[in-house]
Amino acid sequence: MKKLSCIIVDDEPVARKILHEFVDQVPFLDLHGKFENAMKAEAFLKLNTVDLIFLDIEMPKISGLQFLQNLKVESMVILTTAFPQYALEGYELDIIDYLLKPFALSRFLKAVQKAKDFYEMKHRNGAGPLSSYIFIKSDKRIEKIELSDILYAESVGNYVSVYTDDKRILAYLTMKSLEAQLPADDFIKIHQSYLVNCSKIEAIEGNEVKIEGKSLPISRNYRDLVMKIVNQRLLRR
Repeated sequence: MKKLSCIIVDDEPVARKILHEFVDQVPFLDLHGKFENAMKAEAFLKLNTVDLIFLDIEMPKISGLQFLQNLKVESMVILTTAFPQYALEGYELDIIDYLLKPFALSRFLKAVQKAKDFYEMKHRNGAGPLSSYIFIKSDKRIEKIELSDILYAESVGNYVSVYTDDKRILAYLTMKSLEAQLPADDFIKIHQSYLVNCSKIEAIEGNEVKIEGKSLPISRNYRDLVMKIVNQRLLRR
């Protein structure tokens, strides 16, 4: 595997130094720059692409979350923050993981391994899964799930709940990681927190999707995509 190019965006010199030292200890990471504010990082990203961004949340003028909301690149993001209350908002923006300051090397390694796993799934040969099922690690078990059995998945902070007809599987992964393993023609996002199996949709009423009697919200950002897919199969006179 090629090395993952990365940058560090943090206004604290000590934090930048620690992250730099940690990056240097990971063979598959290649540091391309360190920036003390979001504006300098944005200027760099206009001319360069990177695979991974270590992004602080609390920064002057432009916060990490504001920067992330305006970001127009496909880089993976690991948030670094001393404020855990912001983590959930970060997950709604499809981050890979977050590191709570002060973080240990062991926790850093866990986060970057998630980034590596996601990158490899996204760039493996052949789009989509290799078969009709996936394996998901839940607690101390590895669960096999047939794609046709999945109703929907819900992002819950640092975890994703996968719902089937008869069970709920809670796994330590991100929605991004799960989405990368599923065929895009069959599974669509209707909300930052919800990914649904198109074949399981029973009805669409207003801004909600009905699946197995459960009502799931369609966010404004995803409504056009949902209706585009529906209209492709909508019967007309």
